[in-house]
Amino acid sequence: MAVGKITAKNLQTGIDDYTERIKRFMPFELRIIPDIRTSKKTTAIAQKETEGAAILSQIQPGDFVILLDERGKELTSRQFAEMIEKKSHEVAKSLVFIIGGPYGFSPDVYARANAMLSLSKMTFPHELIRLFFTEQLYRAMTISHNLPYHHD
Repeated sequence: MAVGKITAKNLQTGIDDYTERIKRFMPFELRIIPDIRTSKKTTAIAQKETEGAAILSQIQPGDFVILLDERGKELTSRQFAEMIEKKSHEVAKSLVFIIGGPYGFSPDVYARANAMLSLSKMTFPHELIRLFFTEQLYRAMTISHNLPYHHD
């Protein structure tokens, strides 16, 4: 799940490519929370709260929620693959990864999260994180299926 649309067509093309590749291995859906209409008077806190309510409305009881957040745990690609494999057998419903908007997550979203994962200590635009994440999820699938995509 991610907040906002992608404006760069080349990024969307890459995300679509990895999304189709992931679907060869597992059910996968990238849900988009629509951009929140803002004005000059809209504060970052208000935007996070509105986005947070929209995010929480999409989460079901039993979902295992992982926020992609710079303060989250960093994993290698192999560790990420192991985590996906383990959680896919443990989770009652769905494994839900969430990419927030430009200001991050509301306190309510943080409270609902079961875990946080960081793709880097650096800060990236949330549009790029979608491409990075879908590539890493595809990489995890190829690692789990012993395919030659990943090289150590």
